[in-house]
Amino acid sequence: MACIDILKESIDAGREGPAQAHVVAPRRRAMQALSTSHTRHGAMHRPGQDARMRVGSSWKPIFTTRIRATQEETDAVVVGAGLGGLCAAAMLAQHGHRVLVLESHTQPGGAAHAFDFGDGFHYEAGPSFYAGMRDTEGLNPIAAVLALVGEELDVVEYEPLGTYHFPSRSRPMRRFGKVELLIEEIGELGGEEGARQLKEALPKLRELAMALRGIPVAALRPDIGVAEIMLKRYMPALAKLGKWARFLNGPTSVLLDHLGLKDPFLRQYIDLECFLLSGLKAEGTVAAEWASVFGESDLTPVEFPHGGSAGLVNTLVRGIEKHGGEVRLRSHVEELIVENNEAKGVRLRGGHIVHAREAVISNATMWDTYYHLVPKGALPASFLDEVARAPATPSFMHLHLGIAADGLEGLTGHHAVVIDESRDFTAPRNVCMISIASTWDPSLAPPGHHVIHAYTMELWDDWEEFQDKKYRLGEGKAKYEALKRERSSVLYEALARVIPDIHERVKKEMIGSPITHAFFLRRYKGTYGPGFVAGKQSFPGPTTPIKKLLRAGDSCLPGIGVPAVAGSGVIAANSLVSNADIFSSLDKLERRRGRN
Repeated sequence: MACIDILKESIDAGREGPAQAHVVAPRRRAMQALSTSHTRHGAMHRPGQDARMRVGSSWKPIFTTRIRATQEETDAVVVGAGLGGLCAAAMLAQHGHRVLVLESHTQPGGAAHAFDFGDGFHYEAGPSFYAGMRDTEGLNPIAAVLALVGEELDVVEYEPLGTYHFPSRSRPMRRFGKVELLIEEIGELGGEEGARQLKEALPKLRELAMALRGIPVAALRPDIGVAEIMLKRYMPALAKLGKWARFLNGPTSVLLDHLGLKDPFLRQYIDLECFLLSGLKAEGTVAAEWASVFGESDLTPVEFPHGGSAGLVNTLVRGIEKHGGEVRLRSHVEELIVENNEAKGVRLRGGHIVHAREAVISNATMWDTYYHLVPKGALPASFLDEVARAPATPSFMHLHLGIAADGLEGLTGHHAVVIDESRDFTAPRNVCMISIASTWDPSLAPPGHHVIHAYTMELWDDWEEFQDKKYRLGEGKAKYEALKRERSSVLYEALARVIPDIHERVKKEMIGSPITHAFFLRRYKGTYGPGFVAGKQSFPGPTTPIKKLLRAGDSCLPGIGVPAVAGSGVIAANSLVSNADIFSSLDKLERRRGRN
């Protein structure tokens, strides 16, 4: 997806743990969840309450406590165990590098972690839409990473991938992955003109998808070394991609115009899908991102990992450990060690120092990396001003529910509900996303029940006064709880369009605010990610102004979702290895596909 940017740039050129004990401690399954989380028909849960990590289909601690010296050394340090950081660590580990992942939380996964409180409900905290996790020819780098570390992911395939609820339509729209079925759906709900336009554009859309597939993310690196890889292996693929190059980094809306996709309902549907991907509509979403997701859903199965997101995270961690790497939890990095504009390692809360011979990779957002991790004075004020001007998408309101499932046979897992079509999709609380993970994996809820995660965009500014924990849990508690209840009511409104008697079914309820999102995921203003507008701004990639400091995560490559995050980790790791190593990985993937 970021191939054109990378080539152009290249060629143009915890929660805290004890100070003395850095814990790989029992992985405890808490979001530790929500700043003050309520359990309907049960007791109030507060952060710090223990929970357990789901490993496959069993429950067990898989880390041991180790006492560490005050200093240690490794090849590479990864700050944060989100999917981007884990993919970077896995790639480096399989190349034989000693890699240490330091995670502040009690469990790995970042936004992709899950949590429970021992009552049989297993809550998803972040992404739930996955595709192409086993297809090493596809555009989701997760598949290549898992193949290279020798891990298999157990998944459930399903269709349709989602249901979109537009109030003006006679019924909800089923968003099928297979485009022939999607065309029929467009015709039934929006008229034959939209169906005709999509059908006529389909050959070109598939051509574009195949062109994007022609250059795997595992072949990319963010420096001039990528030129050798392209020249030796991917010139035919570059030629196929070349005819689309002028569209890929621009807005999706320009690509749609070029393809003749102008029908109002068709564009409304694509605007909604772009918003779900990037937080922006088609006019602001990078075309390569939308084209990749649209093409992949047509070419590869839509999947959900058994065990939820934790199933994917645990599989990545196993791959890292299998190759000698380590993921260390409850290890809060206080700051990076920078000398002469070069990252030398990290200092943890409590004073423990880890020296990095090769690099430090930050899996924090661009704002958290440069404002909080990099020492003051290490970056010029002009650069920090530029970071400050980078647009951030809003945060979220979250609603986690455990409900009775009787009479809900045939319920599907993904829903996007538009509250008011006269308002912009990007308006706060106007589009609500619903994930019912137990429809794919029933083990995520007790028998006869479902587990639900509903969420919607919410502005940070209305919550800033509650950042102070003492105020939030003391004098301001009643105001905070009332605002949470008020702002989450739209999520119940959206759920009622899917499950009309939702209120009567609720057994467990937890409400999370932007404060919750920022606190537990350590994200600047609880943001979903950067809001770079296609054609006007560009994602900065994994490199930084500080030597040996790289970044991975959702503010590196076009797109905020899983493929872009995973890809950023792969590309960051590739910058630390030789092209011979990259060719070796590519050969391994080819052999796995049975081509050699």
